[in-house]
Amino acid sequence: MPRGGAPKRPKDLRRTLRSFFSYLGHAKLSLLVVAVLVTISGAANLVGTYMIKPIVNSLVVGDIEGFLRSVKITALIYAAGVASCMGYTQTMVIAAQKVVFDIRRDLLAHIETLPLRFFDQTNRGDVMSYFTNDVDTISEALNNSFANLVQAVILAVGTLVLLFVLNWRLTLITVVFDVLIMLYVRFSSTRSKHFFSLQQDTLGTLDGYVEEMVAGQKVVKVFNRESRNLADFKSVNEDLRMAGTTAQTYAATMVPVTVCLTYANYAIVAVTGAILAIAGQTDVGSLASYLVFVRQAAMPFNQITQLGTFLLTALAGAERVFDVMGLKSELDEGTTLLVHDDKIGTDKTASGASGWTWQTRDGQHIPLAGDVRFHNVSFGYEPKTVVLKNLSLFAKPGQKIAFVGSTGAGKTTITNLINRFYDVDAGCITYDGIDVRDISKAALRRSLGIVLQDTHLFTGTIADNIRFGKLDATDDQVVKAAKIANADSFIRRLPNGYDTFVNSDGANLSQGQRQLLAIARAAVADPPVLILDEATSSIDTRTEWLIERGMDHLMEGRTVFVIAHRLSTVRNADAIMVLEHGKIIERGTHEELLAQKGEYYQLYTGSAELE
Repeated sequence: MPRGGAPKRPKDLRRTLRSFFSYLGHAKLSLLVVAVLVTISGAANLVGTYMIKPIVNSLVVGDIEGFLRSVKITALIYAAGVASCMGYTQTMVIAAQKVVFDIRRDLLAHIETLPLRFFDQTNRGDVMSYFTNDVDTISEALNNSFANLVQAVILAVGTLVLLFVLNWRLTLITVVFDVLIMLYVRFSSTRSKHFFSLQQDTLGTLDGYVEEMVAGQKVVKVFNRESRNLADFKSVNEDLRMAGTTAQTYAATMVPVTVCLTYANYAIVAVTGAILAIAGQTDVGSLASYLVFVRQAAMPFNQITQLGTFLLTALAGAERVFDVMGLKSELDEGTTLLVHDDKIGTDKTASGASGWTWQTRDGQHIPLAGDVRFHNVSFGYEPKTVVLKNLSLFAKPGQKIAFVGSTGAGKTTITNLINRFYDVDAGCITYDGIDVRDISKAALRRSLGIVLQDTHLFTGTIADNIRFGKLDATDDQVVKAAKIANADSFIRRLPNGYDTFVNSDGANLSQGQRQLLAIARAAVADPPVLILDEATSSIDTRTEWLIERGMDHLMEGRTVFVIAHRLSTVRNADAIMVLEHGKIIERGTHEELLAQKGEYYQLYTGSAELE
């Protein structure tokens, strides 16, 4: 995906318009009303101006009755135009918000179906820009530009037709100037498109930089990076200024040049028309009406000129949104489901899985036990980079398996594959004897609980965040989970206890407290398989001791995968695996590995260090 928080020039205008019009169809009734009202408003403008002819001619011949009648008709025409204008403006706002609502809804719904690889490879600021910069430009275009553009086209065509009706000779002069205006607009637009694209790209870079700096303010202040960050910001800001200046320089000349050409046209037509009137080749009323039309003729062109670049930007934003919505959703060919079967006894299932079985495609029921095995698994995030190489391991139901090793050894990758955030390149992973690729992802992930090193709390109460692991959990279950994680004591000391409001990703809590809540969230889910990715990394030694007691109870009877830098946390594991460069170089219990005096022994005794 391209970097930048704002749209580039549309690459496939036809496809973008087709997708855009499909959403306009969601509000087709409102848009039909808008089209009718815009047409009435435009027609009222044209006919009202044309009525100058009978009004002036009535005065010339002294027909007061005809003059008054023409004035009354003109007033009614303009009144209808004003009412129509007010009507289509309000209706367009309602229709536009409906369309934007549908786009935002479908965008989020689709993004949630995308594979984790998309989020790993896409800047968070870019994802946010789809909902802000891009959708906002669409909204503004619909609210302020769509109806105006339609009306401008109606006025441009109608004015040209009536000019020919009034005096075809003078209209030939007007057509020449109109062609000159369109040629210049095309020239200026072509020159500005590149720089508008560069401006929008640079704006996205600026947005991403600001978001990154704001999110990392603590780190910035700790390392006194304010001046350096300001210097970098000035550089990006200067690039944005230069791109914006150049783009606007071309765009800003469109309206003045158009107006100047219009004035020149008006002057030449006025002189030529006067000569024709004196020669008796046209009447005064027609000339008066014609001159007003010529004066107004610039307005639709000016509107189209002003709206052109803005609409181009809006369509480019729409293209980016539709490109994301066109990305393939996360592939899930699994047919094995997780179902509840009261006939299954607790002796045949893992802890936390009582009554749950795997239902295969052929209707076979397999008790959920928590037996996870890797069979010659190879995997890489990129085609040319292999992270795991022919990895084989097993975790029997109820076993606690620990992974240790240096950064990049493949520890977290193993857990990513168990969750099917990614699928293996070679080999297979089985869960209770079933290839995980044959299990529905929703069912697979429902059977797993995970505590990540980087915790994320959602806006809501403490109880809401714990209940995130099981949305239908009762208050008693929430409290029980908090006690298991030893979070209950600090929660009750908070001003509102479990009803304490959490915002800004838990900024009002310590890192250790946030970690405890993440553990409680996993506990309330009561999963048969538990994954702990540095779950105690942000907890002090005393708290670590407290939660280990609770975790022992949580892990009882469950298959547990633990990733840890603190080797003290894995001493009671049934098997410890030492990984290096995607391979298991040692496996055994704590005592067995110490006796081998290999890599684990060196790490534990301090002869070597984890990096």
